[in-house]
Amino acid sequence: MSSSQKVRASHILIKHEGSRRKSSWKDPEGRRISSTTRDEAVAQLKTIRDDILSGKSRFEDIASQFSDCSSAKRGGDLGPFGRGQMQKPFEDATYGLKVGEISDIVDTDSGVHIIMRTDIVSAYKNTINSGTDNALFSDDDDDKPREECGVVGIYGDPEASRLCYLALHALQHRGQEGAGIVAVHDNVLQSVTGVGLVSEVFNQSKLDKLPGDVAIGHVRYSTAGSSMLKNVQPFVAGYRFGSVGVAHNGNLVNYQALRAELEENGSIFNTSSDTEVVLHLIAISKARPFFMRIVEACEKLEGAYSMVFLTEDKLVAVRDPFGFRPLVMGRRSNGAVVFASETCALDLIEATYEREVFPGEVLVVDKEGIRSLCLMRHPQPKSCIFEHIYFALPNSVVFGRSVYESRRAFGEILATEAPVDCDVVIAVPDSGVVAALGYAAKAGVPFQQGLIRSHYVGRTFIEPSQKIRDFGVKLKLSPVRAVLEGKRVVVVDDSIVRGTTSSKIVRLLKEAGAKEVHMRIASPPIIGSCYYGVDTPSAEELISNRMSVEEIREFIGSDSLAFLPFESLKNLLGDDSPNFCYACFSGKYPVQPTGKVKRVGDFLDDGLSGSMGSIDGGWLPQTKNQEGVGVGTLNVKEEIKSSA
Repeated sequence: MSSSQKVRASHILIKHEGSRRKSSWKDPEGRRISSTTRDEAVAQLKTIRDDILSGKSRFEDIASQFSDCSSAKRGGDLGPFGRGQMQKPFEDATYGLKVGEISDIVDTDSGVHIIMRTDIVSAYKNTINSGTDNALFSDDDDDKPREECGVVGIYGDPEASRLCYLALHALQHRGQEGAGIVAVHDNVLQSVTGVGLVSEVFNQSKLDKLPGDVAIGHVRYSTAGSSMLKNVQPFVAGYRFGSVGVAHNGNLVNYQALRAELEENGSIFNTSSDTEVVLHLIAISKARPFFMRIVEACEKLEGAYSMVFLTEDKLVAVRDPFGFRPLVMGRRSNGAVVFASETCALDLIEATYEREVFPGEVLVVDKEGIRSLCLMRHPQPKSCIFEHIYFALPNSVVFGRSVYESRRAFGEILATEAPVDCDVVIAVPDSGVVAALGYAAKAGVPFQQGLIRSHYVGRTFIEPSQKIRDFGVKLKLSPVRAVLEGKRVVVVDDSIVRGTTSSKIVRLLKEAGAKEVHMRIASPPIIGSCYYGVDTPSAEELISNRMSVEEIREFIGSDSLAFLPFESLKNLLGDDSPNFCYACFSGKYPVQPTGKVKRVGDFLDDGLSGSMGSIDGGWLPQTKNQEGVGVGTLNVKEEIKSSA
């Protein structure tokens, strides 16, 4: 695992009876070292955490003092807290510093909550090796689901690459780690890709290298690797009939099975991207003409994909049969055809929105015009509801609905179904703002900016050696004391994932003088990971999968807590309700994996090679023990034959 790989929080709740019972601390052989109160034990854990970060103690020396929490099933000892019982589903977790540094410890009436970062030691060692003054790179508010990327395609405009550049700016919220554009000029595909924001990757001279009237572009979220230029899309590949470029948004649930089948037939892979699998399937297809190769390749794919392809003379847009990820089509006044992940990209380049690319549709654009093909039999659409909750910009129209209107309605429902006496309504910016406006309007309470977000902080920042509490959140969010002091505050956020950021926000508001803090969440509780292109933690890390609403409220420290009721969400969507995917709320997945499911993004660094099975950290935990087989691909072929 790369030392710069994102650290993912783990959480353990140790339940107890009584308020301050005696606890024993034992060494690995079970010999009692000391007997302490819970207050003293919590203080010891915090001291250990600080000693590791400051370099006073070695991780290896400390880790040996902690026992495995599986002993809780037998009523055994739990490190410094003596006997206790783990609340399901923590039974199979590893307790204490064996799995990572303790980043926060919250002592509540229900027990002691221990928040850990699973790869904190590698991150710490990395800062030591880099000469940083024992400081830790903080990324405290990386506590939201993340979209993998955004795509754009333009056909028939002499400034295609420049328009593509602007459209990617509009889609920057969908990915900030890398960007790329491929254009066609004189039947040659030319590409520019780079790591960073769109404005950092492209300049005038680079865009001058991308002439032509056809182009595709891509912004990507992230990889687990420290260096990932080779993973930045669009990908371009040559095969015996020419060249093809592709930009992809989504995640394939049969990736492992497809890759194994291709490798068995001699294919060689340079990345761990699903997109590379698609290129191989196109290359080995014997279908004619070219766009039928794409159709044949896509018939073998299972999961989520919205893709744009580029050849010497064609632009092709494809969306999976379930329509998990968005893809829209528009047209400029000069007749140029534009495809993009969201309508906000069309608005910026003055293209008029025409319609969505339908689920299961292949659209081919060339000098003959636009042709539409049906990819395969259409199941009921299952569009990602989180586009309306968090991912898309409020000014976009996604899946035929205004994102702004959806979020405002979420807030109104919360005000109706979870009212509370309050003096002011504020939002966790930026994604909670529209729902907060809806809540305030419905409740008849003023909306104010109680939290100001800094837009100039990168994804990581170096913390001073003298630790600052809630450092990462304070870098990004600043409370307005004039709005909060002495007030009963309703704070609206779009979701709670691990709960770590929410607890720090509540603490921040109370330290700024808020008399009461009432948290309102504009989505149902998230209990399941996503297989379809959203980077979510494992189910074990999702706080709503482990705690009741009251336990979460106690953990984050708010005076009250309410989520958007699941049934109310579906009622709001009306007749469209069956057409959305709610797997993250219900645990019911429209497409089941046929093997291991890769995390969103690539987990092979530049310069790192190895078998897929030997690289840890790249698979979703709930599928990592599954064996990939080709059954899913065969079933798709059988369905196609039977429907012919």
